[in-house]
Amino acid sequence: MEAEINVRTVERDAQKYWTDNRSFEVTEDPNKPKYYCLSMLPYPSGKLHMGHVRNYTISDVISRYRRMCGHNVLHPMGWDAFGMPAENAAIERGRQPAEWTYANIDYMKQQMQALGFGFDWSREVTTCKPDYYRWEQWFFTELLKRGDAYRKNGEVNWCETDQTVLANEQVEDGCCWRCGNPVERRDIAQWYLRITDYAQELLDGLDTIDWPDMVKTMQRNWIGRSEGVEFDWSLPAQDTTIRVYTTRPDTIMGVTFMAVAAEHPVAQAVAAENAEVAAFVAECKSTGTSEAVIEKLEKKGMALGVSVTHPVTGEPVPVWVGNYVLMSYGGGAVMGVPGHDQRDYEFARKYGIEIVQVVDSSDEHVGIEEEAFIAKGGTKLINSAQFDGLEFEAALEATGDYLVANANGERKVNYRMRDWLVSRQRYWGTPIPVIYDEAGEAHPVPAEDLPVVLPEDVRFEGVTSPLQRDQDFLKATLPDGSAGRRETDTFDTFFQSSWYTARYCCPGADSMLDDRANYWLSIDQYIGGIEHAVMHLLYFRYFHKLMRDMGLVDTDEPALRYLPQGMVVSETFYRESDTGKKTYFAPNEVELERNDKGAVTGATLLADNAAVTVGKIQKMSKSKNNGVDPQEMIDRYGADTVRLFTMFASPPDQSLEWKEAGVEGMHRFIKRLWRAVHAHVDAGLDGMAGVDAGALTDAEQALHAKTHATIKKVSDDIGRRYTFNTAIAAVMELINDVSKFDSGSANGRAVVHEALCAAVTLLSPITPHTSHSLWAALGGDGAAVDLPWPEADESAMVSDSVTLAVQVNGKVRAQIVVPADADNDAVEATALADEGVQRHTDGKTVRKVIVVKGRLVNIVAN
Repeated sequence: MEAEINVRTVERDAQKYWTDNRSFEVTEDPNKPKYYCLSMLPYPSGKLHMGHVRNYTISDVISRYRRMCGHNVLHPMGWDAFGMPAENAAIERGRQPAEWTYANIDYMKQQMQALGFGFDWSREVTTCKPDYYRWEQWFFTELLKRGDAYRKNGEVNWCETDQTVLANEQVEDGCCWRCGNPVERRDIAQWYLRITDYAQELLDGLDTIDWPDMVKTMQRNWIGRSEGVEFDWSLPAQDTTIRVYTTRPDTIMGVTFMAVAAEHPVAQAVAAENAEVAAFVAECKSTGTSEAVIEKLEKKGMALGVSVTHPVTGEPVPVWVGNYVLMSYGGGAVMGVPGHDQRDYEFARKYGIEIVQVVDSSDEHVGIEEEAFIAKGGTKLINSAQFDGLEFEAALEATGDYLVANANGERKVNYRMRDWLVSRQRYWGTPIPVIYDEAGEAHPVPAEDLPVVLPEDVRFEGVTSPLQRDQDFLKATLPDGSAGRRETDTFDTFFQSSWYTARYCCPGADSMLDDRANYWLSIDQYIGGIEHAVMHLLYFRYFHKLMRDMGLVDTDEPALRYLPQGMVVSETFYRESDTGKKTYFAPNEVELERNDKGAVTGATLLADNAAVTVGKIQKMSKSKNNGVDPQEMIDRYGADTVRLFTMFASPPDQSLEWKEAGVEGMHRFIKRLWRAVHAHVDAGLDGMAGVDAGALTDAEQALHAKTHATIKKVSDDIGRRYTFNTAIAAVMELINDVSKFDSGSANGRAVVHEALCAAVTLLSPITPHTSHSLWAALGGDGAAVDLPWPEADESAMVSDSVTLAVQVNGKVRAQIVVPADADNDAVEATALADEGVQRHTDGKTVRKVIVVKGRLVNIVAN
C-alpha cells in the first residue's frame, strides 16, 4: 500500500501524460458538440496571484467536466502583454519592457502548468508579438476606410513634466500620480472608434445573453440611453447661440442660469478679454476629464457677464463658467434648474443664484426650501405660464413641442457613452498604422506593409516615448512613394483584449480570422472579474459586432454566458505609528492566536514576538501585504490541494476568504481519499466485475444508493449551478460513508469499489493529478482525463428503507432506518423506541418527534 501521497510524483506523472498525449489540444470536429470555455487572459506582471488561481481553476473545472461529457472543448490561454506597467518597470529597473514582459510570461506559464490547468497551449496568444498585432493593425485600417475610425482633437489629462497623457485614474487631487506636479486638461489630436453608432445594439444585445443582471445593469448605465430635446439659446452679446440637451424640457421655466465648460467658445471669448475669467478657466483645466473625477470636486463657478435669452419668456439668463461642466458631455453647456436638480441647487445656494420652483407633486405641495424636488412622475407644473397644471407626461410633450417649434429644437435620443478613445501617447503598445504627409494628412499603412513593428531594443530616458525620437521608426514612405512621418501613438490595451478570444480560434491563420472562428464562436462560458464589466466587456462586445459587419464572424455576441468570479480576501496585520501611518505585515510574518473555536483572537510578529493589530479582511493586495504566494502553497501542499480549497471555500461568484487552516483541511481530505483507495486496492481487485443489485444487503444498498445520489448531485452542481463547494461536500460525504461501511462480501467490496471509482471520477476536474493516479490504482481503463462523466442510475436510488437523521436541539445525534413507505406515525414511534435516539437525548425527556417530508426527524427534548 502506498500509505501516503507523494504530491510531487503524482503531479509529475499526470502532467507528463497530458503533455505526451496532447490531451487538451483540439481541432474542429462537426461530429461533437463544441464548448468554448475561457478565462480572461492575464497581464504578465511576474507572478500569479490567488485571484488568477481562482479564475483559472474555475474555467479548468468547467472545461474538464464538459470534456468528460463528450464536448469538443476549447480552453486556451494567452497574455495581455502590452501596457504601462511594463514601461514603469523598465524605468525603475533599467530594463527593456520586452525583456521584462517575456521573462514574466515564461515564469507565469510555468506556474500555470504546475497547477495542472488544461489549456490548449498550441493556441497561445501574446498580444505584444507582431504575428498577433499585425491583424489588429489591418483591422484598424479597414475601419478607417469604413469611417468607423477617425481622428479629432480630444480633451485629455496632460502632465507637462512627464510630457505624457494620463488616464483619469492616474490623476490624484489634480496632480500626476508619478511626479506629483499639476496636470491640465489639454486638447490634442486623438484616434477614436465610433462605438456610439452601436449604442442601441449594445443595449438590445444584453437581452439575448445569459449574463448576471448586475453586469447588464452596469453596462446599461454606462451606455446611458436618454430621450430629450436639443435646442438653442440665443446669446446676443456674441451674436451666437448656445445649444443644450435636456431630458427635462418640463423644467424650462425654472432655468435661472446657464453653465458652460472652461473650453466652451463662449468662455474662451470672455477669457480673452477678462484676466479674472482667464485665471478661473486655467484653474478649471487643472482637473481630470472624467465624470467620476468631476463628481468629487468642489463645484466652483464664475459669472461671465453675458446672458442668453430665455426661449419662452425672452428674459436674460446669466451665463456662468463651471468647473463641473465638461466639453465632452452635452456639448459643454447645461441649463441650470436649481429647483429640480440637486447639483444645480447646491451651486445656486453657493453663489446666490435665484431658485424657482416650477414642478410640484400632483397630490400635495412639496417645497424646495431644503433640497431640490427631482421627482419624474406624479407631478404637475406650477409657475410655468401657459404650461401651468400639466401633468408630467403631458408637460414633457408640450414643452418639448414648444422648443422644437420656437428654439430650433430637435427631439433626440442621446447616450451617455462617448466614442472610444483608442490612442495613447505611450511606447509599449501596438503602433497605430498611419503615416502623415507633409500637410499632416493621415494615410493608412497598406496591408502589404503590415505589421508596423514596434522596435523592442529601446532604452527609456525619462518617461517620454522612445518612438518620438527614433528616426528609423519615424521615417516612412507613403503609398505614392513620397516621404512621410509615422504615427507615434499606440493603441489602448483594450484594443488588443477586445478580439483575442476570436484569434484563439484560428492559430496560425494568414488572415485576421478564418472559418474556424465560426465553428467555435460564440464563447459558451466566459469568466473574469466584475471590475471589467463596463470597459473590457463593453469593448469586447462592440469589437465582435464590428467583426460581424466586416464578414469575419457570423454571431452577434462574443460570449453567451459570463461568470464574474468573486475576490480572494484575507486577514490583514499591521502596526500604526504615532503619525497614523500603518505598516502591514505578510501572513507568513506573524503567528496567530486562536480561541477554542479556531477564531483568530490576536497575532504577534515573528521577528520580535510583539503584538500586531489584526485588521479587516480585505482583498489580497500589495498595499495591504496580505497576499499569499500560490507557488508557496503549491510547494507546501500540492497543486490539487490549492485547487480543491479554491473551489470548496465559497461559490465562485462570491468572495473567497483565504484560510490556511482550510487549506490544511483539504490536504487532509486528499490524503484520506488516497489511503481509502489504496487500502481497498491492497485487499485485492479480483472479482471487481460490478455490483449485483439484486443481492444487496440493506447496508450495501444504502452505499450503492448513496453513490448514485452523489453522482446526480455533483452533476447538477458542476454542470448547471457551478456550486463547486457543494459538489465537493457531497463527495466528502460519500467517502465518509465508505469509511463507515463494513462488509467483506464480494458484493460489499464491489459496492465500495463503485463508490471509490465514482469519487475519483467526480473529483477529476477539480483534483486531476490525484484522480489520474488513483484511477490507475483502481485498475481503471485508460486515463482519468479521458473518462466519460458518470451517469446516475435512478433505479439504484430506489430503496425499501430510508435512513433519517435525528436532530437533537439542532444537532445530528443519531440515525435510524425506517421503511421507505412508512407514515409519520410509524416513523415517530420508531424514533421514540430507537436506542440511539434515547441515548443521544442526554437523559432529557423526549416531548415530541417532528417528521418533515419523511426525511427529517427532529427530537424536541426538555
